[in-house]
Amino acid sequence: MSSLVPEIYGSLVFNDKVMRDKLPKDIYKALRKTIDAGTHLELDVANSVAVAMKEWAVENGATHYTHWFQPMTGFTAEKHDSFISPVGDGEVIMDFSGKELVKGEPDASSFPSGGLRATFEARGYTAWDPTSPAFIKDGTLYIPTAFCSYSGEALDKKTPLLRSMEALSNEAVKVLGLLGQSDVTRVSTTIGPEQEYFLIEKSAYAKRKDLIFTGRTLLGAMPPKGQEMEDHYFGAIRPRVAAFMHDLDEELWKLGIPAKTKHNEVAPCQHELAPVFDTANVAVDHNQLTMEVMKKVADKHGFVCLLHEKPFDGINGSGKHNNWSMVTSKGANLLEPGKTPAENISFLVFLTAVIKAVDEYADLLRLSVASAGNDHRLGANEAPPAIISIFLGDELTEIINAIENDTFFKSKKAQKMDIGATVLPHFFRDTTDRNRTSPFAFTGNKFEFRSLGSSASVATPNIILNTAVAEALSQFYDELKKSKGSIEDAVHKLVKKTIKKHKRVIFNGNGYTDEWVAEAKKRGLYNLKSTPDVLPTFIEKKNVELFTKHHIFTEPEINSRYEILLENYCKTLHIESKTLQDMLYAQFLPTLMKFSDKVSASIEAKERMGLKAKAEKTLAKKLDSAYEELFTYAEKLVEDTDKAETMDDLLKRAYQYHDKILEEMAQIREVADSVEVYFPADLQPYPTYADMLFYV
Repeated sequence: MSSLVPEIYGSLVFNDKVMRDKLPKDIYKALRKTIDAGTHLELDVANSVAVAMKEWAVENGATHYTHWFQPMTGFTAEKHDSFISPVGDGEVIMDFSGKELVKGEPDASSFPSGGLRATFEARGYTAWDPTSPAFIKDGTLYIPTAFCSYSGEALDKKTPLLRSMEALSNEAVKVLGLLGQSDVTRVSTTIGPEQEYFLIEKSAYAKRKDLIFTGRTLLGAMPPKGQEMEDHYFGAIRPRVAAFMHDLDEELWKLGIPAKTKHNEVAPCQHELAPVFDTANVAVDHNQLTMEVMKKVADKHGFVCLLHEKPFDGINGSGKHNNWSMVTSKGANLLEPGKTPAENISFLVFLTAVIKAVDEYADLLRLSVASAGNDHRLGANEAPPAIISIFLGDELTEIINAIENDTFFKSKKAQKMDIGATVLPHFFRDTTDRNRTSPFAFTGNKFEFRSLGSSASVATPNIILNTAVAEALSQFYDELKKSKGSIEDAVHKLVKKTIKKHKRVIFNGNGYTDEWVAEAKKRGLYNLKSTPDVLPTFIEKKNVELFTKHHIFTEPEINSRYEILLENYCKTLHIESKTLQDMLYAQFLPTLMKFSDKVSASIEAKERMGLKAKAEKTLAKKLDSAYEELFTYAEKLVEDTDKAETMDDLLKRAYQYHDKILEEMAQIREVADSVEVYFPADLQPYPTYADMLFYV
């Protein structure tokens, strides 16, 4: 297989190699200019590309094409059209034009628009994104596209991401010009999104209404063993899971997705996949595709792939680590400290720009990872806290302290590690450790934004990160341009001032402690614990000004997204509440009554024989009490859920779901789980945690 990897890698992608082979030289150069420099694509170029793309796709078994886009549902969307074109006499030819390549017209009326479009206004457009390669999947040519309304508003996640990448590039190039790097024409943001997920048996999944409708278990007692033995993390991969991972790698490699690392995660049945870095736009498309392919390959192996942030209570949920950096058109990583980071002028400028951006727009970064699912993780001892802070490590912290205080910094030399056994090789350890409790950690030559939820698109966090850093660089440029004297002195002054003002966001300690929560409050940092708490920050004046200044969103686009996020939160919890009601009334309470009747019959049988049945009576009392409690809680849940749906104010509705309905669901779960442990195996209303998490 290893010898075939280079052969299959990217075999289903209309990549640079295919373009060089299939396109005339002048067309290839024009397309490359569009991809590399962001120039406008002319229709005659698009026509030539369309012909070559269609020929290549047909050669590889494709019969249809689709404009693949990312609406505000959080998923991807596609409408398939065949290449056939009737020519008379009952014959057809395979045809595909530049017009069909660059523009599609899906019905936009049923996608979330947050009030931008009336439901009767159906027209929407998809526009080809030439910077993200087309690919073939299941006999269809997939063309990555942006999605907008008839009047030009962005209705997707790709359009603002491309805008944010351009904004950051423009500001970064201007700053680099002042620093003597005028030959840099473009700065790209790169991402390596690590993806966590669960695999469970398809047969068990099919019997759990909560997993089917909500992606997470709403009821279920913990098994005798969970993750407390810490034996699953990086443990030996089960043969069936290894077979799934092998096939997953192959499918991803064919699509040009550089899947690199795979291992078991902390919780039973939990795993992780990490790719190699790619430009932000391509990496976002690849991550969406990865999640789709995971589900498809899992199904072939008799599994279901769960991407919810908290599918099982009591064990770790799943996140997604967003490894982010900036690379110039010359190939230099702007977050690479080099051997002497204290003397690396561009590194210090861009590092402090990130620090400033994260401090000033921490509310937006927190918003970018907010969802009903992720609320279950953030702040627990399995994910970073809701407080956004930066981990720099000892060496970089000492450097910025030295700059702030005008003291001498002596670089640490990497220490040789001697583990104490002569047979083991010596190696050099890094000059700083890692911090898994930090939401935003510097990890060598990149920042790792660790707060993302596993099911989320990585577009939104990167839109906000790119835009916030672009704003910091814009302000840096204005200040450096006005300065007199040497650029080195101006940079030193700027970096020193920025560190003094924004160092409050730097924290290298344990983010899980109560002490940090208290300290963060003292520093004036945000602690926005829930999605309803954080969403209103989207429409605050400073944030609206940020997005409109850099042309990322118009004000109507911001307001529409705010409304969509609130609607999604409310709809998610509404579905969860209705599903729990269904499971209680149709499954759990009838099972509880049936078991209670069996216990009562046992008591009567014993008493007829003159026996006391003390244990049975104690159990019967517990079961009867639980039944009464659950029925009362369920009726209240129905009432409060119905009340929520009558609320016109979306934010008030979100708080009704968060403050009341989630609390009532938790009360129901606590009672139900406490009696589930008494049910005999033949009476269990659905597969238990033990059935699902320990299926081998």
